[in-house]
Amino acid sequence: MRKIIDAIKAFIQKITKPVFELFRKIMSSIHSFLVKVFKPVGKFYRGKVRPVLGKIGHAMTHNFIIRRELNQLYLFSSAKIKVTRRRRESYYGYMFIMLWLIGYLVFTLYPMFYSLYLSFHTAYYNLETGIVTTWVGFNNYLNVFRSQVLLPLFGTYLGRMVLSVPLVVVFSIMIAVLINNPIKLKGVWRTIFFLPVVIATGPVIAELSNQDATSLPSLQDSPALTYITENLGPWLANPLESLLTSMLLVLWYAGIPILIFLAGLQKIDSSIYEAASIDGASPWDRFWKITLPSISPLISVAVIYIVVSMSLFVEAGGILDLARTHMLVGAPDSAFWFGYGYAAAIAWIYFFLMVILMSIFVGVLNIHRKEK
Repeated sequence: MRKIIDAIKAFIQKITKPVFELFRKIMSSIHSFLVKVFKPVGKFYRGKVRPVLGKIGHAMTHNFIIRRELNQLYLFSSAKIKVTRRRRESYYGYMFIMLWLIGYLVFTLYPMFYSLYLSFHTAYYNLETGIVTTWVGFNNYLNVFRSQVLLPLFGTYLGRMVLSVPLVVVFSIMIAVLINNPIKLKGVWRTIFFLPVVIATGPVIAELSNQDATSLPSLQDSPALTYITENLGPWLANPLESLLTSMLLVLWYAGIPILIFLAGLQKIDSSIYEAASIDGASPWDRFWKITLPSISPLISVAVIYIVVSMSLFVEAGGILDLARTHMLVGAPDSAFWFGYGYAAAIAWIYFFLMVILMSIFVGVLNIHRKEK
């Protein structure tokens, strides 16, 4: 048996030895070729490029604006900054995100403040001179509040958000708790509840909304809706009617909050539930005493996401749709000029309403947590 094994080893070595020898020759040839090609490049870099880069680097750290000596950095030869490891790491971090910061400043922050500037002007576009502005102060904002169309829309928006956001949060927590249980096809259920987030982006949701595919016909024709519209005031009936008729659309915004709460639930140690079960806590008690307090910090994150995502939905005849329309309606010599300034004023009032709503929701949640 020993002889057979030795014979097999000798045969394998006899076969593999030429292969390894050929591989070694190939690698040696590749190495020689790379050395032959890149050696002049390395020599050129060390002789020509590196000295130039060194001079540029020295000039950037030794000039009349910035001068560095050991671990001290001097600005304009007066302000002195100590270079520490933490500051150096922060500097490198900012350098890595500098491209994003520049894009944010150019494409987001500048248009945002420019729209604030336009909201205090009447503005229209001229083919020869570009955007022409005339200072009108707060007239655009006053015209928005005087409007008989926009004020009811703002009221409907506030009422709808006050009713919709808690509904989406409660629905998301319920679905996240159910999916977090040890059930089969958990990944499939996560995909099903997240799929509306993918569908609700872009022109798909707009087309579905135009075709009235985001509402439930059974709710639209229900006697409860008729009772609400006939017996309650418009300030309460309009948000309730809007909420019930677009119930399906509201629940579509629960995809991301479900994932947020699911991630928080998976971080809870299972031994806590086991200890509570041993002490005689029911599932209802475990939810109120363990689950909900553990994910309560995530509710604020979910509320901010829900308010922003629902507010950015361009609904036909909604606030954003009217703002977009007023950018194109009228002319500088018309009796009542709308234009860019009026649309910017609508957008900024809408933005402040969003901030106020988020502040109220987050403030109520934080007060409740502090009381506990």
